[in-house]
Amino acid sequence: MIIKILVLSSIILNLVLFFLLNKKKIKKYLHKNNIKEEDITKLHQSFELNEISKNLKGPKKEALIKSFSISSDNTIVGMTSEYEAWILSTLSKTSKNIFEFGTCSGKTTYLMALNSSEDTKITSLTLDPRNINKLERGNLDNKVSHRNIVNESIYEKFLFSGTDVEKKIDVIFENSLEFEHFAYKSKIDLIFIDGGHTYSVVKNDTEKSFEMIKPNGIILWHDYVPGKKSSKDIVKYLNKISKERKIYHIKNTSMCFFQNI
Repeated sequence: MIIKILVLSSIILNLVLFFLLNKKKIKKYLHKNNIKEEDITKLHQSFELNEISKNLKGPKKEALIKSFSISSDNTIVGMTSEYEAWILSTLSKTSKNIFEFGTCSGKTTYLMALNSSEDTKITSLTLDPRNINKLERGNLDNKVSHRNIVNESIYEKFLFSGTDVEKKIDVIFENSLEFEHFAYKSKIDLIFIDGGHTYSVVKNDTEKSFEMIKPNGIILWHDYVPGKKSSKDIVKYLNKISKERKIYHIKNTSMCFFQNI
């Protein structure tokens, strides 16, 4: 009897350890991804591969960018991956009017400014750190995402501050829920939605973006990660609207892609 109990306890312990070590993978498997995953090379002509030889393909010159990395000792919150940054940088090269929901540290803003043309206009919307105490959580908003809004809205200056490309960037310190977007209707080539990840904010930013985007313009959403607590509302909302809009999840990223065709 004692041996059976020890064996059973050992099995249970191993199962618990397996779950703890593979928690993220298990959650991702259990949470259904309703949005079709597609490689970026299939979604936009800038990423189509250039055949160098029969067994080697490389990027077209349109996908060669100016870039930088953040060292591991430099603690900056809320950043895109290097691959995601490359996608944004490449798309910014052919965009004259860019809008960003969520400036945070200004990393993506800086990259888009570095890679876009001299006459490109970039508008980035962010919360004023001095007004963060006025922020309210909606009934449908999850607590983790609301907390992250507070933690990431800490910057008054950004990575591009004081640089040569700062002149291309207009930062608006305002809650996106209160932002009047009418002056931007059908005028924006590229929109990056990476502000608050609560349901009310994602819904608000997305609905305004659909009105702001030009024909053939592109909208990208960040942090679409099924199973991740802080992404719960993004996944829920995008899965819902993907039934009516042709939205793709970009393979090997946490970004979703929509082109206004």
